[in-house]
Amino acid sequence: MKESRPDTRFATLVQEFFLERLINQRNASPQTVAAYRDSFRLLLPFAARRLGTTPERLVLTDLDAPLVLAFLNHLEQERHNTIRSRNARFAALRSFLHFVALKDPTALPVVQRVLAIPMKRFDKPLLGFLSRAEVQAIIDAPDATRWSGQRDRTMLATLYNTGARVSELTALRVADVVLGASASVRLHGKGRKERSVPVWRTTARAIRLWLSRIDHRPDQALFPSASGARLSRAAVTARLQLAVGRAATRHASLGQRHVSPHTFRHSTAMHMLQAGVDVTLIALWLGHENPTTTHMYIEADLAMKERALNAVQPPHIRQTRYKPADRVLQFLQTL
Repeated sequence: MKESRPDTRFATLVQEFFLERLINQRNASPQTVAAYRDSFRLLLPFAARRLGTTPERLVLTDLDAPLVLAFLNHLEQERHNTIRSRNARFAALRSFLHFVALKDPTALPVVQRVLAIPMKRFDKPLLGFLSRAEVQAIIDAPDATRWSGQRDRTMLATLYNTGARVSELTALRVADVVLGASASVRLHGKGRKERSVPVWRTTARAIRLWLSRIDHRPDQALFPSASGARLSRAAVTARLQLAVGRAATRHASLGQRHVSPHTFRHSTAMHMLQAGVDVTLIALWLGHENPTTTHMYIEADLAMKERALNAVQPPHIRQTRYKPADRVLQFLQTL
């Protein structure tokens, strides 16, 4: 018996979504395309394994609500993704299904049932940030006698100075640095938005010295790997962890902390806030599209809250004890 040919409509929709919608119509950034691509590279093999087929033989109706829910549970329980990562993968699928609804109205029943699945809520922990002494200890930790140590010191100083996202740091090229009377760094942020951030003289001096150690053609990475390639996010995180480990020998508090590149970004914002910098300027510095995002730093600064509390006299509270007078209320009191 001749083997039946797979239904290519689903594969065509996937290709059109990436090439037509994301790249051609929306002009999505390479980072967005890569994030959506990785979501589908996880979803399609999972669906194929669950249905006993291959990704190319999947049809649109295979991606029904039960399968999508199973995939989301798989991300959390087996891949140990955070809820935030789970929601990001689901957002990529939702975007695809909105596109499918326009291209193929007959798929609306399946699409609507999947879109009815809500994003999962999650607790937002207080922001972690470092003290100035801890930041200085981490920046000083790499071995300055080694090429990689000089790079790491300059890279971490730039990360703290600019409050850059790790993707913005790794994207820096030599051409993005201006070393003059008013030294600055041009960052390529989310949504193709660029911003210039001034740097301290000490940071500018470190970058100038570092440029003498690398290929400083304008299109070259500012902080390359030993082979001259652009550092990956994982490589930056690994180099930071190495520096934190060294710094922990002098600052025991760092041995109990989880420090990521984003912790440096939070630390920059918190130190600016504590120095009295207006929150709207911090939002511009960090590249926040919505200034309300920056208010999370105010929420995290316990010292500011304590100063506000001490400025107000507490009311006199007469102590009384609540005694429920009803058996039902007594039961509720025990819960």
